[in-house]
Amino acid sequence: MEAKDGSMGFDFAGTYTLVDAPNRIVATFGDRQMAVSFVETADGVAVTEEFDAEEENDYDMQRAGWQAILDSFKRHVEGLS
Repeated sequence: MEAKDGSMGFDFAGTYTLVDAPNRIVATFGDRQMAVSFVETADGVAVTEEFDAEEENDYDMQRAGWQAILDSFKRHVEGLS
């Protein structure tokens, strides 16, 4: 993964362990796991992401990073990116 301006980046690889389209995706990366759930609501689709935090970086920083990814995904699917 890399910032659009190239200012920072890092390798990120994983394996999808469950794809239950269109409801849930689960993946592992290293010894950690993340799960993304998609639930239809009256206002659209609620996307919930759960992840195993790593120990190297502060939890709030990691949470903000995952939220930024979700925000970018939202802009993309809404055609705003």
